[in-house]
Amino acid sequence: MIIMGIDPGLSSTGFGIIEKKGDQLRSLGFGGISTSSKKPLSYRLDKIYSEVRDLIDRYNPDLLVLEELFFNTNARSAMVVGQARGGIILAAEHCGVGVEEYTPLQVKQTLVGHGRADKRQVKYMVRNLLSIKEDISSDHASDALALAVCHAHHSKMRSRLEEAAEASEKEKRAAQ
Repeated sequence: MIIMGIDPGLSSTGFGIIEKKGDQLRSLGFGGISTSSKKPLSYRLDKIYSEVRDLIDRYNPDLLVLEELFFNTNARSAMVVGQARGGIILAAEHCGVGVEEYTPLQVKQTLVGHGRADKRQVKYMVRNLLSIKEDISSDHASDALALAVCHAHHSKMRSRLEEAAEASEKEKRAAQ
Protein backbone atom coordinates (compact mmCIF):
# COMPACT_ATOMS: atom_id res chain seq x y z
CA MET A 1 0.00 0.00 0.00
CA ILE A 2 1.30 3.46 -0.87
CA ILE A 3 0.20 6.28 1.44
CA MET A 4 0.71 9.97 0.71
CA GLY A 5 0.68 12.30 3.70
CA ILE A 6 0.14 16.02 3.20
CA ASP A 7 0.60 18.79 5.75
CA PRO A 8 -1.41 21.61 4.13
CA GLY A 9 -0.41 25.24 4.15
CA LEU A 10 -0.62 28.12 1.73
CA SER A 11 3.03 29.22 1.96
CA SER A 12 4.44 25.75 2.52
CA THR A 13 2.69 22.43 2.00
CA GLY A 14 4.65 19.39 3.10
CA PHE A 15 4.31 15.98 1.47
CA GLY A 16 5.61 12.55 2.30
CA ILE A 17 5.01 9.23 0.57
CA ILE A 18 5.51 5.88 2.25
CA GLU A 19 5.09 2.29 1.21
CA LYS A 20 3.62 -0.25 3.60
CA LYS A 21 4.43 -3.93 2.93
CA GLY A 22 3.23 -6.10 5.78
CA ASP A 23 4.71 -4.55 8.91
CA GLN A 24 7.49 -2.81 6.99
CA LEU A 25 7.33 0.92 6.23
CA ARG A 26 9.70 2.83 3.98
CA SER A 27 9.84 6.35 2.63
CA LEU A 28 9.45 6.77 -1.10
CA GLY A 29 9.97 10.52 -1.01
CA PHE A 30 9.22 13.74 0.80
CA GLY A 31 9.48 17.48 0.29
CA GLY A 32 7.46 20.62 0.03
CA ILE A 33 5.42 22.84 -2.22
CA SER A 34 6.15 26.52 -1.67
CA THR A 35 4.18 29.51 -2.87
CA SER A 36 5.09 33.17 -2.70
CA SER A 37 2.94 35.55 -0.69
CA LYS A 38 3.56 38.07 -3.48
CA LYS A 39 1.44 36.00 -5.88
CA PRO A 40 -2.37 36.15 -5.99
CA LEU A 41 -4.30 33.60 -3.93
CA SER A 42 -5.72 31.94 -7.06
CA TYR A 43 -2.21 31.36 -8.44
CA ARG A 44 -1.01 29.89 -5.14
CA LEU A 45 -3.99 27.52 -4.83
CA ASP A 46 -3.56 26.43 -8.46
CA LYS A 47 0.12 25.68 -7.84
CA ILE A 48 -0.70 23.52 -4.80
CA TYR A 49 -3.47 21.71 -6.70
CA SER A 50 -1.26 21.10 -9.77
CA GLU A 51 1.76 19.90 -7.81
CA VAL A 52 -0.36 17.55 -5.68
CA ARG A 53 -1.82 16.10 -8.89
CA ASP A 54 1.71 15.65 -10.26
CA LEU A 55 2.76 13.86 -7.05
CA ILE A 56 -0.29 11.59 -7.26
CA ASP A 57 0.55 10.79 -10.90
CA ARG A 58 4.20 10.10 -9.98
CA TYR A 59 3.65 7.92 -6.88
CA ASN A 60 0.18 6.49 -7.55
CA PRO A 61 -0.86 6.39 -3.86
CA ASP A 62 -3.69 4.21 -2.64
CA LEU A 63 -4.69 6.91 -0.16
CA LEU A 64 -3.98 10.53 0.70
CA VAL A 65 -3.84 11.49 4.39
CA LEU A 66 -4.34 15.07 5.55
CA GLU A 67 -4.04 16.84 8.84
CA GLU A 68 -7.49 17.73 10.09
CA LEU A 69 -8.07 21.47 10.17
CA PHE A 70 -7.04 22.85 13.52
CA PHE A 71 -7.01 26.41 14.73
CA ASN A 72 -6.75 27.99 18.11
CA THR A 73 -7.30 31.72 17.89
CA ASN A 74 -6.29 32.75 14.38
CA ALA A 75 -9.40 32.26 12.24
CA ARG A 76 -7.81 33.98 9.22
CA SER A 77 -4.94 31.49 9.22
CA ALA A 78 -7.41 28.60 9.49
CA MET A 79 -9.38 29.94 6.51
CA VAL A 80 -6.25 30.12 4.35
CA VAL A 81 -5.17 26.60 5.32
CA GLY A 82 -8.75 25.48 4.64
CA GLN A 83 -8.51 26.83 1.12
CA ALA A 84 -5.24 24.95 0.54
CA ARG A 85 -6.86 21.79 1.94
CA GLY A 86 -9.75 22.22 -0.48
CA GLY A 87 -7.37 22.27 -3.44
CA ILE A 88 -5.58 19.18 -2.14
CA ILE A 89 -8.83 17.27 -1.58
CA LEU A 90 -10.03 18.29 -5.05
CA ALA A 91 -6.78 17.04 -6.62
CA ALA A 92 -7.21 13.70 -4.84
CA GLU A 93 -10.82 13.43 -5.99
CA HIS A 94 -9.91 14.24 -9.61
CA CYS A 95 -7.27 11.49 -9.48
CA GLY A 96 -9.60 8.95 -7.85
CA VAL A 97 -7.64 8.78 -4.58
CA GLY A 98 -9.46 8.50 -1.24
CA VAL A 99 -8.74 10.91 1.60
CA GLU A 100 -8.40 10.22 5.35
CA GLU A 101 -7.82 12.80 8.08
CA TYR A 102 -6.13 12.72 11.47
CA THR A 103 -5.79 15.36 14.16
CA PRO A 104 -2.34 16.48 15.30
CA LEU A 105 -3.13 14.82 18.65
CA GLN A 106 -3.82 11.45 16.98
CA VAL A 107 -0.58 11.67 15.01
CA LYS A 108 1.53 12.53 18.07
CA GLN A 109 -0.08 9.80 20.18
CA THR A 110 0.49 7.22 17.45
CA LEU A 111 4.12 8.09 16.79
CA VAL A 112 5.41 9.28 20.16
CA GLY A 113 2.91 7.89 22.66
CA HIS A 114 1.55 11.19 23.97
CA GLY A 115 -0.27 14.16 22.48
CA ARG A 116 2.05 16.85 23.81
CA ALA A 117 5.07 15.76 21.78
CA ASP A 118 6.99 18.54 20.07
CA LYS A 119 8.06 18.64 16.41
CA ARG A 120 11.56 17.46 17.27
CA GLN A 121 10.20 14.27 18.90
CA VAL A 122 7.86 13.60 15.98
CA LYS A 123 10.68 14.09 13.47
CA TYR A 124 12.92 11.74 15.48
CA MET A 125 10.28 8.99 15.43
CA VAL A 126 9.56 9.49 11.72
CA ARG A 127 13.25 9.13 10.87
CA ASN A 128 13.56 5.99 13.04
CA LEU A 129 10.36 4.30 11.89
CA LEU A 130 11.19 4.92 8.23
CA SER A 131 14.97 4.38 8.57
CA ILE A 132 15.70 7.79 7.06
CA LYS A 133 19.38 8.58 7.54
CA GLU A 134 19.45 12.19 6.35
CA ASP A 135 17.87 15.08 8.19
CA ILE A 136 14.35 16.02 7.19
CA SER A 137 14.96 19.75 6.96
CA SER A 138 11.29 20.72 6.61
CA ASP A 139 8.93 20.37 9.58
CA HIS A 140 6.07 20.28 7.04
CA ALA A 141 7.59 17.29 5.22
CA SER A 142 8.22 15.56 8.55
CA ASP A 143 4.60 16.18 9.59
CA ALA A 144 3.40 14.80 6.24
CA LEU A 145 5.43 11.62 6.72
CA ALA A 146 4.08 11.38 10.28
CA LEU A 147 0.52 11.53 8.92
CA ALA A 148 1.27 8.68 6.51
CA VAL A 149 2.86 6.57 9.27
CA CYS A 150 -0.09 7.30 11.55
CA HIS A 151 -2.49 5.98 8.93
CA ALA A 152 -0.35 2.89 8.33
CA HIS A 153 -0.60 2.04 12.04
CA HIS A 154 -4.32 2.85 12.26
CA SER A 155 -5.14 0.80 9.15
CA LYS A 156 -3.34 -2.19 10.68
CA MET A 157 -5.46 -1.84 13.84
CA ARG A 158 -8.65 -1.47 11.78
CA SER A 159 -7.83 -4.67 9.89
CA ARG A 160 -7.31 -6.56 13.13
CA LEU A 161 -10.60 -5.26 14.56
CA GLU A 162 -12.47 -6.21 11.38
CA GLU A 163 -10.94 -9.71 11.44
CA ALA A 164 -11.91 -10.13 15.10
CA ALA A 165 -15.47 -8.97 14.39
CA GLU A 166 -15.77 -11.40 11.47
CA ALA A 167 -14.46 -14.29 13.59
CA SER A 168 -16.89 -13.41 16.37
CA GLU A 169 -19.79 -13.31 13.89
CA LYS A 170 -18.79 -16.72 12.49
CA GLU A 171 -18.71 -18.17 16.02
CA LYS A 172 -22.18 -16.78 16.72
CA ARG A 173 -23.57 -18.31 13.53
CA ALA A 174 -21.91 -21.65 14.25
CA ALA A 175 -23.38 -21.69 17.77
CA GLN A 176 -26.92 -21.17 16.46
